[in-house]
Amino acid sequence: MGQLTKNKKQQQQKHDLKKSYPLTEAIALLKKASYTKFDSSVDIAVNLGIDTKNPLQMIRTTALLPHGTGKVPRVLVICTPEKQQEAKDAGADHVGLENYLEKIAQGWTDIDVIITMPSLMVKLGKLGRTLGPTGLMPNLKTGTVTQDIGKAVQQVKAGKINIRTDKTGGIIHASIGRISFPEQHIKENTIELLDTILKAKHTSVKGNYLQKVSLSTTMGPGINIMLNTLAH
Repeated sequence: MGQLTKNKKQQQQKHDLKKSYPLTEAIALLKKASYTKFDSSVDIAVNLGIDTKNPLQMIRTTALLPHGTGKVPRVLVICTPEKQQEAKDAGADHVGLENYLEKIAQGWTDIDVIITMPSLMVKLGKLGRTLGPTGLMPNLKTGTVTQDIGKAVQQVKAGKINIRTDKTGGIIHASIGRISFPEQHIKENTIELLDTILKAKHTSVKGNYLQKVSLSTTMGPGINIMLNTLAH
């Protein structure tokens, strides 16, 4: 553990933690600052100038990252029998109905995304105490409640991620790739995420919308991005 602390201090010296960098330079520094032996995730934090007490300004949407996140999510589809083959053909890891509702009721949540049909949300709603805290409850805004099961599964597998502001600080946290990704891929994923956030801006928001954007890796330091270098 002491060795990791020493490494972290050495890597942090490669850049000024108080300084902001152009996006391309920041990504290059991010790679140099990563010292873990495993393939660290690349994470982004976006501070927004919104009123967190105004529900209209809070964001809950999705972004389809062009290069994915580097992780293939485990997808459960809860649907009626006539839709189950469609879900399997699209690549769902688990497909079923009552059997999986029962497993979840018993505490099983070994999945990353649940996709279901509008007609079945009543059944899923009864599992809110289990699915709510884990962020697994399907939602119309994120496209996980739909009749087009096959398309929904394919998008999630291709790199579709959920985006939502936290309830207190108006900050969005998301994983946008792996440190092993080419720098251009990290850049393109970053731009796609920020474009999605900008498109979700409510008309009632006043002042500077993007307050701060920073990138970091697992156990690595955060690197602030110069906002005027972000192409939207």
